[in-house]
Amino acid sequence: MTRSRFPTRNGSAHKPTRPRHVVLLAFDGVQALDLTGPSDVFGLADPEGGQYTLTVVATKPMVRCSSGLQITPHASLAATPSRIDTLIVPGASQDRGQNVDEDVIAWIRQASSRARRVASVCTGAFLLARAGLLHGRRATTHWAATDELANSYPDVEVLADPIYVRDGNIYTSAGVTAGIDLALALVEEDLGSTVAQRVARGMVLFVRRPGGQAQFSHGLRMPPAQRPNIRELQGWIIDHIDQDLSVGALAERSFMSERHFARVFRAETGTTPAAYVEAIRIERARLLLESTAEQIETIAERCGFGTVETLRRSFARHLHVSPATYRERFSTKPSIR
Repeated sequence: MTRSRFPTRNGSAHKPTRPRHVVLLAFDGVQALDLTGPSDVFGLADPEGGQYTLTVVATKPMVRCSSGLQITPHASLAATPSRIDTLIVPGASQDRGQNVDEDVIAWIRQASSRARRVASVCTGAFLLARAGLLHGRRATTHWAATDELANSYPDVEVLADPIYVRDGNIYTSAGVTAGIDLALALVEEDLGSTVAQRVARGMVLFVRRPGGQAQFSHGLRMPPAQRPNIRELQGWIIDHIDQDLSVGALAERSFMSERHFARVFRAETGTTPAAYVEAIRIERARLLLESTAEQIETIAERCGFGTVETLRRSFARHLHVSPATYRERFSTKPSIR
């Protein structure tokens, strides 16, 4: 019995050369670029056809993206090709896919069992986790959702910074455009670096994006301490980041021994005093790099790093880019030469 299919966009038949079959899931509320980004990468990698066949599947003949864009799938879930090379599960921009029906989750679970590899884009990681595919694995998602993913699925080792993560045959990627980065990596894995570089040049992208997604995040997400004296100290640190903020100096200001202060501070904030101070200084430096034309040397002094080299080391360790590169990408001021 022939399974029913939604009409294809071009009506073309599959080539007999057994191309790699890439299946992309669509559903109401999906983020459009999570689908179209990877789709364009695979399409540009295979301009002559024969390497990839792309099939968008959904539960209904028309799905509405979060932006209002409407997409006509190629096939229903029931008509998904039996041979799947790559299954791509996108995310939803608003609700982390919480409104996705359980029958779709069951389909993800079943389809993944016959796919060579499975990939999620952005918050599509939540759908993989619901389907049990991330149990005991490393994964990532959009930087704004990493804490939620880790709290919701404690059996998943959530990595907050990578653009994408591979664990076995499961691939997860960070927010939205990171799906393009991941698709480029999959093309490179399949067809080699020359093809991936050609596609990246055509899309005006890096084959491998410098740095991780920490450079795009809001930075500090540390809650205030419960103890009034530590909470007051947190505010004082923010207003005096160019001063001596060593553990000894902070302990003296708090009228505690260094050992006791370090223990109390970590219990209250979840981090060490040194790490907290460095995070505050990095966040202030980011703001100044984005919003002012000040020399990097001046910013390093104002933020308490002392030297440009110390600032560079901190940026390299936490953001994986240099201060100059960060400014080039995010400055709201005219280009600084």
